[in-house]
Amino acid sequence: MRVGEGREREDVVAGGGRVALLDVNRATGEALAARLGDRATFIETDVTSEAAVNAAVTAASQALGGLNVTVNCAGVGWPKRLVGKDGTMPGEFFRKVIEINLVGTLLVCKAAAAEMQKNAPNADGE
Repeated sequence: MRVGEGREREDVVAGGGRVALLDVNRATGEALAARLGDRATFIETDVTSEAAVNAAVTAASQALGGLNVTVNCAGVGWPKRLVGKDGTMPGEFFRKVIEINLVGTLLVCKAAAAEMQKNAPNADGE
């Protein structure tokens, strides 16, 4: 979960749940986890790194005693013109946006789904 967005984390904690906050911004993540109390933990994670995401999801599952829900909202969207006064937009700029917004989303979803497959089935076998 991106630490700077949404109220999902507060809703989960207020409802008695536990949350793991995954983000690259350590200072903000640790401050939010502290504000949410002992039902929250922060794990510094670069969502563009598959190894980092896998390790973070495993650590989150261990810290929380399992994983049941993932709210995946990491993303960036810096405005930039394709062609401006300073020339053309560097392709690397667009690649970074895609890596965070698209690839990062996929990596977190698949790591979380793999972790959730370890959960015991409910009464309906799911």
